[in-house]
Amino acid sequence: MPAKTGKEYIERLKKANNNVYIHGERVDDVTEHPAFKNVVQSMAYLYDLQYEKPEKMLYTSPTTGNQVGMTFKVPETIDDIIARREAIQEWARTSGGMMGRSPDYMNAEVMAAGAASEFFAEGDPAFADNARKYYEYARENDLSLTHTLIHPQVNRAKAQAEQKDANVALHLVEKKSDGIIVDGIRLLATQGAITDEIIVFPSTVNKSGAQDDPYSLAFAIPNNTPGLKFLSREAFDYGKSTWDHPLSSRFEEGDAVVSFEHVFVPWDRVFVCGNSAICNRTFKETNAVVHMSHQVVSKNIVKTEFILGVALSIMDAIGIDQFQHVQDKGTEIMLVLETMRSHMYKAEHNAKIDKWGVMTPDFAALDAARNWYPRIYPRLVEIVRILGASGLMGIPTQDDFNHEEIGPILDRGLQGKHLNGYERVQLFRLAWDLTLSAFGARQTHYEYYFFGDPIRMGMTYFSGYEKEPYKEFVTDFLKKEKSAKPHFINA
Repeated sequence: MPAKTGKEYIERLKKANNNVYIHGERVDDVTEHPAFKNVVQSMAYLYDLQYEKPEKMLYTSPTTGNQVGMTFKVPETIDDIIARREAIQEWARTSGGMMGRSPDYMNAEVMAAGAASEFFAEGDPAFADNARKYYEYARENDLSLTHTLIHPQVNRAKAQAEQKDANVALHLVEKKSDGIIVDGIRLLATQGAITDEIIVFPSTVNKSGAQDDPYSLAFAIPNNTPGLKFLSREAFDYGKSTWDHPLSSRFEEGDAVVSFEHVFVPWDRVFVCGNSAICNRTFKETNAVVHMSHQVVSKNIVKTEFILGVALSIMDAIGIDQFQHVQDKGTEIMLVLETMRSHMYKAEHNAKIDKWGVMTPDFAALDAARNWYPRIYPRLVEIVRILGASGLMGIPTQDDFNHEEIGPILDRGLQGKHLNGYERVQLFRLAWDLTLSAFGARQTHYEYYFFGDPIRMGMTYFSGYEKEPYKEFVTDFLKKEKSAKPHFINA
């Protein structure tokens, strides 16, 4: 079937009746529940946008001839990579980059795994066929996907097999003729409540040894599979208007603990089964990490553009853009934006065909960007807070402005340089929701840990960086100094 519409997305969620819990209750219909209904509408808009801009968002399926999502496309040329990025950024602009797990993120993962399906044959030849077929199934049915990578934080000092209760983490219970039985807990499925299926994959950062083979799994199942529960955290959409909470009222994706209670997974949905050596290499050797990083950096460029726009709007609103320290803070954001764009340009224009026949961006550029952005994002948020100052605290609600008696007082007292009070506070409420609300705080935390602990990621980056040429540079320089004749200064 062709790419789905927003209406079809909502109808699927209603029909699936996924086993979702939040605020101490089971959710009857996520499309109507206050914690999820608004983000469901935002997701639906993403799917409708595919048909509003088909030249950017869709392409012809190589197997069915249907129009399918561009973000599923296996790139064969640099132009294909650019086309995928443009589609990614088209989606990101609808939320200012605030939806970190919009469908394109996992679309990149299944695309890469499907293109590199032969990698999974190391565990079983059938697993390679599974990966290829699942990619095609996801593409042709325009699946919305969540995923889970990490085990519960019980005791990080020990491997899963060494835990006091070694059965807490998701693990293999039994192999049967028609599939496997798995049981345990996994973290932390963003959009778990509002997607079609879940993919269980190994961590991109945490590596396992042979003792953790029972926990080394990769598979995909529908979110309404018997025994599968999504235990959602408190919602940061508090049911407020889009004026009062312009971001959290629309783009609160939610995160969920995932419980597998003796869940059955058919063999044709299994990609890795009880093999830590394969899990440790999956993201790198399939180049999934490269294509997922390409999506993330594409999204973060848009997010930085949005933050810059908020900062510049605040400067103009209250007439502070002529001050030196204010301009310097604006420059900081501009430098981040242009640096991220430069990383993207290098990544795309230095792309090469990998061993799977896929045009793959230059990972060196993307790896630098994905390691740097979590470290710099808190500073971007801090700049907006500094510029907004006390104005981020003095933010009455829309109801206050609509009040017959106090509305005119607020409109006059909170006016800006060229804005009335209502317009200025609307802008400052956006800045507040970006930085100081529960939603904004989650965004900062989310970006900081996007790919995992930044320190551990930094250690991995340092270990993998080619250091010898730089040390040789210094060694050769010193050798030349030693061989040079001494120079004496005449008295």
